[in-house]
Amino acid sequence: MDRRQLLRGSLLAGGGAVAGIGGLKAAEAVRAQYPLPFYDGYAASIRAGRRTPPKHPMVPVVWSVDTAKKLIALTFDDGPMPQWTPEVLTILAEERARATFFLIGENAQKNGGIIAGAREHEYANHTWAHVDLARLDYDEAYEALNKAHDAITQATGREPAVFRPPYGHLGGSSLRAAAEFGYATILWNLQMLESDYKSNPPGLVDYIAESSTPGTILLAHDTGPDDRLVAIRGLAEMIRRLKAQGFEFVTVSELLAEHSPAPRP
Repeated sequence: MDRRQLLRGSLLAGGGAVAGIGGLKAAEAVRAQYPLPFYDGYAASIRAGRRTPPKHPMVPVVWSVDTAKKLIALTFDDGPMPQWTPEVLTILAEERARATFFLIGENAQKNGGIIAGAREHEYANHTWAHVDLARLDYDEAYEALNKAHDAITQATGREPAVFRPPYGHLGGSSLRAAAEFGYATILWNLQMLESDYKSNPPGLVDYIAESSTPGTILLAHDTGPDDRLVAIRGLAEMIRRLKAQGFEFVTVSELLAEHSPAPRP
């Protein structure tokens, strides 16, 4: 095969690859013209039978709470784990601050003893194994919440009242599952940006102290990659700074109790 033939073959092969990519895009464009399955899959928020509503008729999705009071809900995801949960609990005890821990069910089952004595905090559902709920159908989403609900109740002696979806991802199926438990779905409006302040830990303290507003739900973690230590090592100072500004640390459920819907006209 001479050079000209080799080049021609390469072009033909490349053209085939381009055509294949074009065909995939065309197929995706066709599919995009149609809705996802109405009553199945991760997006569906109505039961397939269309006759049975969720157990609870209304559950909120909350980023923060509208209140004039200087209240803040400090939240920790993914524990309990021996890695840092005990350190976080010690800091909170020393600073007299309460928090809400969104527990992974399998971690609560294995490490429930870590939180057994810290009853001043709230313990909430963060699914059984931190799988992306937005990719699960209803039965899978329900099982992820139900297994965690039972494990957290067993570990703490209290049923969780709220839940947070891993990664903050939601689908209709996960909202339906939350409605079966009557869970408020808790997101956040402020989070620790540890990776942005790895080389400037005091800057993270300043950021949190200056960005918090009444009704803030603040996202942190008590396990995970090492850069999260930036937040944990600055946690006591953050709490002190916010308390000096007049903030009180409350649980998520206590913060939700401060919200009263506006009266209808």
